[in-house]
Amino acid sequence: MNALPASVDETLSRLEEGDYVAERSLATAVFLTLRMGRPLFLEGEAGVGKTEVARVLARVLGRRLVRLQCYEGLDVASAVYEWNYPRQMIRIRLAELGRGGGGPSSAESVEEDIYSRRFLIERPLLDALNPDDAGAPVLLIDELDRADEPFEAYLLELLADFQITIPEIGTIAASEPPVVVITSNRTREIHDAVKRRCYYHWVDYPEAARELEILRVRAPGTPEALSREVVAFVQGLRELDLFKSPGVAETIDWAQALTQLDVLALSPDVVNDTLGSLLKYQDDIARIRGSEAANIIEQIRRELRVAGAA
Repeated sequence: MNALPASVDETLSRLEEGDYVAERSLATAVFLTLRMGRPLFLEGEAGVGKTEVARVLARVLGRRLVRLQCYEGLDVASAVYEWNYPRQMIRIRLAELGRGGGGPSSAESVEEDIYSRRFLIERPLLDALNPDDAGAPVLLIDELDRADEPFEAYLLELLADFQITIPEIGTIAASEPPVVVITSNRTREIHDAVKRRCYYHWVDYPEAARELEILRVRAPGTPEALSREVVAFVQGLRELDLFKSPGVAETIDWAQALTQLDVLALSPDVVNDTLGSLLKYQDDIARIRGSEAANIIEQIRRELRVAGAA
């Protein structure tokens, strides 16, 4: 287990050790989350690096990562716990075979036994409360906006007190609170009651300079000149009214794909052939392919020449 960072600057350095290029405001949010023991709520467009924050934190802190991927219809049995019914039935059957003429007290003993923790199947939220020699795990509750609203209400006890109540057992509390990171792509609004229990941070698309630095770290085999063109092209796309603008994840994927094709500079043909790495909706691809791609390339070449002359 690694010690928690002692300052915002150290938090920035630790994130960089995990190959995450963060702006200072995000590093501040992470630092305060760790020092204050509060969940971190990260909201922003898909592909801007929200989920990666949790992965990197687990890696640089030497903690276990517990991930709950949210989806429509997510319930307690999938997210928190369920009883191991086959094992309970075996226990009951064995008790029946071995107890002979036992009375009510033995039946009560069996009932108490089968509703103990050893008959629980622990799902991510309950698993995250377990003690660990490496320190409390990093709990990632990913894309909470995909879950149904009633599930948010269930989270309130966990987020406030780091505990879960199971009717048959009682309250199970964490001896050391997990590091909780919640993400949302804002496909719907998350209730204020959840946000109030968290430190909130909006993760935006990066500016060009930071996105270029991200490519240097995450796609180191990409030639520098090509990286600059890729970043400028993506930044230009984000200014258009697309159905889904490319995130940082798509920028990295596109740069890596171009490198695999031994591309040294963008051209309309190259862009047309590889847009599927960058854009994920056919209407967006059809809009950019052809003359629009050529116009964007010509514009970024002019801007890069001007910047180089300056």
